[in-house]
Amino acid sequence: DVDPFMFYVLCEVTDIGYHIVGYFSKEKQSQENNLACILTFPQFQRKGYGKLLISISYELTKLEDKTGSPEKPLSDLGKISYRSYWAYVIGEALLDTYNDSKITITGIQRLTGIKYDDVLSTLHAMGLLKAWKGQHLISVTQDFLKKQKKSKNKMRLCDVDCLTWVAPPPRSRDSGKQPKLK
Repeated sequence: DVDPFMFYVLCEVTDIGYHIVGYFSKEKQSQENNLACILTFPQFQRKGYGKLLISISYELTKLEDKTGSPEKPLSDLGKISYRSYWAYVIGEALLDTYNDSKITITGIQRLTGIKYDDVLSTLHAMGLLKAWKGQHLISVTQDFLKKQKKSKNKMRLCDVDCLTWVAPPPRSRDSGKQPKLK
């Protein structure tokens, strides 16, 4: 049943036309999940398109003024892809806000669109989370910042200025069908 989902299809344009690279789907009514299923066709894998699709899903989430997370459980490959994406994007957010000594997990969540629990677990996996007096503190070192600066532009991400998107109309709660537009 595809009716409860929105599908976002990514194409590569060449001299001979458009070629479908992959897609992701998102449940229309989900309040937490910004991605249900993702696929990059084999001939386009290992070119950064998967992370580009993930990036697009988060940019759409931010346009909706929400935070999101992929539908769980993630496959092994999904865990690797998401952890890599989250680490890069969170690293960029920390690099951009380094002079703000009061950056919080909630602040990172707001900047990236990544759900709180995913930010927390990623910071922990990156070794940037410290416990102090029962609270989580983000501990950013100069070494981390140098590594993050070197990794700039290594990941293919969505350029939000190139994104044209209109929120889908709300669904009618009674019938499960789309409301009629005038």
